[in-house]
Amino acid sequence: MSDGIQNVLVIGAGTMGAGIAEVAAKAGCSVRLFDVSAEVLEAGKARIERSLAKAVEKGKLGADAAEATRARITYAGEYGDVAGLDLVVEAVPEKMELKKQIFSELSAGNPTCILASNTSSLSLTEIAAACQDPSRVLGMHFFNPPPVMPLLEIVEAEQTAPEITARVRAFAARIDKSPIVVRDMPGFATSRLGIILGMEAIRMLEQGVASAADIDSAMELGYRHPMGPLKLTDLVGLDVRLAIAEHLTRELGPQFTPPPLLRMLVRAGKLGAKTGEGFYKWVDGKAVPKK
Repeated sequence: MSDGIQNVLVIGAGTMGAGIAEVAAKAGCSVRLFDVSAEVLEAGKARIERSLAKAVEKGKLGADAAEATRARITYAGEYGDVAGLDLVVEAVPEKMELKKQIFSELSAGNPTCILASNTSSLSLTEIAAACQDPSRVLGMHFFNPPPVMPLLEIVEAEQTAPEITARVRAFAARIDKSPIVVRDMPGFATSRLGIILGMEAIRMLEQGVASAADIDSAMELGYRHPMGPLKLTDLVGLDVRLAIAEHLTRELGPQFTPPPLLRMLVRAGKLGAKTGEGFYKWVDGKAVPKK
């Protein structure tokens, strides 16, 4: 394999981590999916099982290929031996100190593997600075759900070596993703654009310009977005989007300031699809407009 990636560790078995593990295993990699929580790890395994079953049902994946994918994934409550890893993808919560700790430990345990973060907004340059060899660090920002969404945003830290970027681009092609390469700037390309659109859509809802469903329809039908910004915020998680918006406000300015409505919903525990309510009600995994 031109990318030299065979043994992969995915850290964090949530929605993104489980999806990334599935994608890598489908491409023939031996994948270890790690999480500190046994409950989250079991939920991640169940998520992968549902995804593979759905792919087989829709004729997008053969039953043998699905079984081979399952066999390539192991589930672990510890990192295990990191010496033989070729790639680590971190998909833990957006907490800088946690990410720096993880990358510092892994860089000490393996001097050659690629260290990638799935962060959607935090500085890769700062994360890389915690490592023994920061040239091996970059961002691999997947999109939800990773087995379906074709984009991979590759984020180069100031220290990232060109050959590391080249290997990850080759790996992107192997896992059937279309990569873009961006500099390590706040929000990169996708979060910066997506958050500002999302915050303005929330302000429009707050001001009574239109209903959530009609604001989303405007973008879906008028601009051919596959999903409107409010429904997307529900899927990503209102708490996640609030944290990113606050980070971008600090880094780039007031245009990213979270609207009061977003803060109110987060305080009320209405975080979107994962809690059953956000800008929509969520029933059996489907968004239902509020009355």
